[in-house]
Amino acid sequence: MSEGEQKVVCVTGASGYIASWVVKLLLQRGYTVKASVRNPNDPKKTEHLLSLDGAKERLHLFEANLLDEGAFDALVDGCEGIFHMASPVFFSVNDPQAELIDPAVKGTLNVLKSCAKVPSVKSVVVTSSMASVLFNGKPLNPDVVVDETWFSDLEFCVKQRLWYMVSKTLAEEAAWKFAKENRIDLVTLNPGLVIGPLLQPTINFSVEPILKLITGAQTFPDVVHRFVDVRDVAYAHIQAFEVPSANGRYCLVGRVAHFIEAVKILKELYPSLNLPEKCEDDKPLLPIYQVSKEKAKSLGVNFIPLEVSLKDTVESLKEKGFVNV
Repeated sequence: MSEGEQKVVCVTGASGYIASWVVKLLLQRGYTVKASVRNPNDPKKTEHLLSLDGAKERLHLFEANLLDEGAFDALVDGCEGIFHMASPVFFSVNDPQAELIDPAVKGTLNVLKSCAKVPSVKSVVVTSSMASVLFNGKPLNPDVVVDETWFSDLEFCVKQRLWYMVSKTLAEEAAWKFAKENRIDLVTLNPGLVIGPLLQPTINFSVEPILKLITGAQTFPDVVHRFVDVRDVAYAHIQAFEVPSANGRYCLVGRVAHFIEAVKILKELYPSLNLPEKCEDDKPLLPIYQVSKEKAKSLGVNFIPLEVSLKDTVESLKEKGFVNV
């Protein structure tokens, strides 16, 4: 009998990139999944979920709005595990409070408040981000190893107008405070830039840079990314619920690499691609640093190599009709 048989769990924001993979893995393991989506009548949000193996028998979709207190009561009722994954991802906003901060913070608290009412809930896994770990103004260079003890600094993020980082930091802080006060068993996962194959039919924020790169970008950005494969992130979510010793925060980064590395790998994989030769500016390239994998490995995560993730991302984009390589 597999781990999930007879167990009911719920996933918020189930139509998203990582969440769709979490739903897929949960169904594969025999779980019954109650999943929230913003609009159950939008086929772009639901068809890829409803076509998963086991969905017909064990996937139940609910409509829920992050900002409505009590909206998740019916969703978490009867569930042992909660995967709270719904949170907006925008880097350019007109109203950071309304567009990013309120849905992230109030949404997290609304889900946790529903959990606090339900005795069946044994564990809550919240999808956070490296956005709430790394942005504190400390210099980053090859000698630096970032780990789970790092926290982004709100004052620094506000000064730099890093609103997404502000939203994820505030949401994670609020989650830990509420969980402690209400004795909820909480784990947070902090992935970097998530790439790899898509289940949903739309382009998501983290795969977009790869799509731009292979569809005619003239230059590549001077950025260092914390790459991680979506399948590793989804697997870590399941492990965070199933492994009894799982606790605290987990940085999920397979490889820290400058974007030029992604360009080089794609050139080798797809010699016919017209990839940019030059960086967007003439400054020295930003230095790379390290993110510790130790704690993630304790969950059984063995990170997929960047070369494999990039190839599978491009093949998925071809398959979905976004690119013709």
